[in-house]
Amino acid sequence: MPHEATGVALGLPLPPSAGKKRVALLVEIDHVASVARPPSLQQARAYAPRNWWPTLDRLDGLALRHSVDARVYGSLAWQSLTGLDYVTGRSDLDVLFEFRSETDIDRFVADVAAIETSAPMRLDGELMSADGAAVNWREVHGGASELLVKSIERVVLLDRHQFISGATGS
Repeated sequence: MPHEATGVALGLPLPPSAGKKRVALLVEIDHVASVARPPSLQQARAYAPRNWWPTLDRLDGLALRHSVDARVYGSLAWQSLTGLDYVTGRSDLDVLFEFRSETDIDRFVADVAAIETSAPMRLDGELMSADGAAVNWREVHGGASELLVKSIERVVLLDRHQFISGATGS
């Protein structure tokens, strides 16, 4: 569109000590120094509260057994990336579970739910397929026949089997 701003849209949450404000930025692509994937569970572990460590370790082991790459976003990711205090006693653990075609998704989400029963925090997160389409793990665990699938291009309701098999229609 004419006169539309161009660049990379970014959002930066400030830590709770700064009021948890959100800052929206539009950055010229030439000013982006690097792009990286979110921190892995193991990378973020050292920045997590100690009472979270057993849950992080169990999730990491589960991910390994199911051929899933598990990465954190949200407060723990920001804390591990900045060294600032983002995680509070009310924080949940946001995990991005990147699965492969051979992953038994139903078994995996059942195991995540079992881990959550003894976790000191709520487990939140997304299951992401190889094409980048993602759905909340709780939707899959809940047995919904249609899933709200998000991708960089769109948001769409998909049949559960279509998402799990990788047929996202994009």
